[in-house]
Amino acid sequence: METVLITGGTGMVGVAITKHLLANGYKVIILTRQLPANKNKIQFVDYAVWNPNNQTIDITALQKADYIIHLAGAGVVDKKWTASYKLEIQNSRTESSKLILLALSNNSNKVKTIVSASAIGWYGADSSENKKAFEENDLSAEGFLGETCLLWEQSIDPVEALQKRLVKLRLGIVLSNDGGALAEFKKPIKLGIAGILGSGKQIISWIHIDDLCRLFINALENNLLSGSYNAVAPEPVTNKTLTIELAKKMKGKFFIPMHVPAIILKIMLGERSTEVLKSTTVSCDKIKKTGFTFLYPTIDSALKQLCKA
Repeated sequence: METVLITGGTGMVGVAITKHLLANGYKVIILTRQLPANKNKIQFVDYAVWNPNNQTIDITALQKADYIIHLAGAGVVDKKWTASYKLEIQNSRTESSKLILLALSNNSNKVKTIVSASAIGWYGADSSENKKAFEENDLSAEGFLGETCLLWEQSIDPVEALQKRLVKLRLGIVLSNDGGALAEFKKPIKLGIAGILGSGKQIISWIHIDDLCRLFINALENNLLSGSYNAVAPEPVTNKTLTIELAKKMKGKFFIPMHVPAIILKIMLGERSTEVLKSTTVSCDKIKKTGFTFLYPTIDSALKQLCKA
């Protein structure tokens, strides 16, 4: 039974990936800053302590691992983008990568592959002149998120010099019943209001949580994969389409579509509003060409499952 060491394993994506790994016959070790009280509750799941701030890690846990899934990083939309929080967002990613790199460099280990999260924040906004969807070889965008994703990926790249296979998954908007963007979309719909953000025409490149977990496991198991891949579903949709389809699944005909003006979003969210209102069409052709198939390729299929679960 092979072992996967996960950073950021207590977050929404990490918890879901852990469940999928266990179902596929893996052992899991979750790196955390503080051991949970119920650390022995789940069979085949262990916890180990690390702290990227002071660059410490449980070397024994590292030496048990066959693979590493690297998810650690402060939430991008969790707080207002003050100068200090922007720095925390970037440092939480680069310092955790630095710790992994140092630990692998300085200690004997059997780690074969690292699968590291990145994000489609790498790309900028869609261009009115160029209608082509963003692909993995496109340059990182200017601006905070583009810079953050560039630093994020660059910080983990040196593991390849240690003869480790590296796969970087650029995550789209993850749809899950356990938090994240979908929970925010659901809040006004529960009150009968389908809140369309701004014009609603902005493109959202999304992925169902189960497909994302399958992508991570595929990246572990398919030795032909290396480099960056977009973790998004084949059919991006507009904000309006996603909102209305979700409202139909939740409320049938009993809801009122209502646009939330861009100026209100700017007041509420500050600089983060640019990301909410930005249109980003991202291609998943590269991962599809490797043979990966999506269980939920359309927003209809994804929302049907999520609203039924």
